Amino acid sequence: MELKTFTEMFSDKNALDINKLKYKFGKENLAGYLDTLNDSFYHKLALLDFMGKPTVLLPAKINMTAQLIKALAASYSSEKYGIQAMEDEIVSTLSIEQIDSTRESVRKILNGGAPETSNENKAYGIKRGLDFIAEPANKITEENLYRLFMLAVGDFLDDKDKLMPEHKYRHDSVYFVGQNIEHQGISYHLLKDYILNMIKYIQMDDGLDQVIKSIIIHYYFAYLHPYFDGNGRMARLLQLWYLVQIGYTSSLFIPFSAYINESKGLYYKAFTLISNNFKLSGTLDVTPFVSYFIDNVLTKLQNKAEPTNALKQFNDLLQTGEITAKEKDLFHYVLSAYGTNEFSTKQLEKDYKNVAYATIRSFVLKLESRGLLSSQKYSNRVRYRVK
Repeated sequence: MELKTFTEMFSDKNALDINKLKYKFGKENLAGYLDTLNDSFYHKLALLDFMGKPTVLLPAKINMTAQLIKALAASYSSEKYGIQAMEDEIVSTLSIEQIDSTRESVRKILNGGAPETSNENKAYGIKRGLDFIAEPANKITEENLYRLFMLAVGDFLDDKDKLMPEHKYRHDSVYFVGQNIEHQGISYHLLKDYILNMIKYIQMDDGLDQVIKSIIIHYYFAYLHPYFDGNGRMARLLQLWYLVQIGYTSSLFIPFSAYINESKGLYYKAFTLISNNFKLSGTLDVTPFVSYFIDNVLTKLQNKAEPTNALKQFNDLLQTGEITAKEKDLFHYVLSAYGTNEFSTKQLEKDYKNVAYATIRSFVLKLESRGLLSSQKYSNRVRYRVK
């Protein structure tokens, strides 16, 4: 095809929507455009579509910056995950699947409370899943994937959705129905082979940026749909698990699902677009989902104020011996439980447990005097936040 026409199509605002390109430029130009992409532009992944052909990515349409990666690389606390962030994560990942939960019940679960309702069981399952993936020794293997599923989802399913004994995956066909999307998961006869290939892909170094790779893993797991229920929760957990495994432990202090929930319509639209594009092109191109995730999740992290100055000041004080071991634990808990949100001394005493109020009060005043905390008075109450 003519270079001018290809350039117009490639730079079109709807370049990732093949159907719109077809109507704008015509079938003949579309055929030439797709041939050129296949010959020169697509990056083939070691992941197969349902027809056994390679899944692809269009790197030229991915806008990943060093700042976005830096947001994941920072380390905020010695806690295994951020309680405030994971409260947001659990509430949001359940909301994406239209499962009602309250922040009070989720916080109760995160603080060790026992679940009392079916929806609290689902929240408890995700907490168990987070505990599992937060441990670096739990490598991504087929057996551990099954363990994660049972911990996070499987133990709390209705009988009709449970896996059969001795089965790691569903034993029948399944459809994923979301907002204007209907997708049939891969034949259950092929699931084991495809999952093993996915795990092999996860473990290999294919030269692709690892953050982008985590997004692809998220999409591909949902595409396979290995279970009767809980596939979305597992896809989001698997992405976090992979990031933890490659050293981005701070991803457990970032509520990815909260950003997904805020753009839920676009999240489902990305799945739909890939499916519709495949029907026209015969190529499974995951670029629309990767582009969605960067624009609507990772980019939002740049606007999230992290207490980087306070961390540096705190570490300086720690080196000089001005901070005790107990104060170090308390500060890391504050970062984990509240992030940059406000908290009161009474709330910290209740949440942290096993420490006297006088110790809490002394800790807060000391860190405020050192410039690590700021305070705001509301009538007769004072609330603090990390600067």
